[in-house]
Amino acid sequence: MRYKLLGRSGLRVSELCLGTMTFGETWGWGASKAESKKMFDLFTKAGGNFIDTSINYTDGTAEEFLGDFLKTNRDSYVIATKYTLTKPDNTDPNGGGNSRKNMMKSVEKSLKRLKTDHIDLYYLHMWDYMTPVEEVVRGLDDLVRQGKVAYVAFSDTPDYIVAEANARADLMGWSRFIGMQIPYSLLDRAVERSIIPMAQHWEMTVLPWGLLEAGILTGKFLKSVKSPTRLNQKKLRLSEKSITVVKEVEKISKEVGKPMSQVAINWARQNPNAEMIPILGARSAKQLADNMAAIEWTLSPEQYKRLDEVSAIDMGFPHDFLNGNRYIYGATYDKIDGRRA
Repeated sequence: MRYKLLGRSGLRVSELCLGTMTFGETWGWGASKAESKKMFDLFTKAGGNFIDTSINYTDGTAEEFLGDFLKTNRDSYVIATKYTLTKPDNTDPNGGGNSRKNMMKSVEKSLKRLKTDHIDLYYLHMWDYMTPVEEVVRGLDDLVRQGKVAYVAFSDTPDYIVAEANARADLMGWSRFIGMQIPYSLLDRAVERSIIPMAQHWEMTVLPWGLLEAGILTGKFLKSVKSPTRLNQKKLRLSEKSITVVKEVEKISKEVGKPMSQVAINWARQNPNAEMIPILGARSAKQLADNMAAIEWTLSPEQYKRLDEVSAIDMGFPHDFLNGNRYIYGATYDKIDGRRA
């Protein structure tokens, strides 16, 4: 495992992050504590030090498991957790959301479950469209100053909110946000329109999840994809374009002699437009080992280009307008690389 700096910081994290949403079976699926420990040991023995969880994963079981696993060597790991969400049956109006009240209550609960006195990376899990941005930024900075949190980041939040948060942090001398966690895969590239460019602008590392689209990009449903019927195509909700993408992943998988899952992971890992650290989630140690092996090889430029082209999306305005316009403010630019003609 190699290591990278996380965003604009000095924090060194492994090139892969272990996701723990599968730690626990309280949601009716996932891994037992014994299997979760196998995955934790496999990841850390390979040199992985970056582990992602949330106050809400498997109703708190994920944090509790992780707290037990960390007992012997807590300081060797970079632990990331999140606050925001709540259970649908919660009757406390302040039991969720981005408010300072929920933030302070949540961080104490996570610290207790993780059996630690600090969280290395603390995420706002999901934007609530209610709480003022300055309340969030100042609240998280207070946690940093108190020593309960070392660094802060965003997950599943609009780009303009994150940009304002970082601008306020810079202006006020508060803690800047160094990571952006988002869904991203060959079948879902919507974040390329604004969120990834925003993260690049603010020097934030992108932490993609959902890389395999619930197993579709592993070939798990390939038989149905190869001979799609109206029934299974409706069940999988696969468009003709998605089927074409899956088939291209299969072709490259055969060329390199590697699983389709690794092909899909490496396409994200090798993204030239942003610093990316994939978050890997698995239900078994075997599955995790297969996915982790992606770091042992890379796609060729030609293979990456094929995947990139077959899965490309319509970028829309202003990208298409600016990239296709040769005449900008009286100067003529080349369409390919932006140099003055």
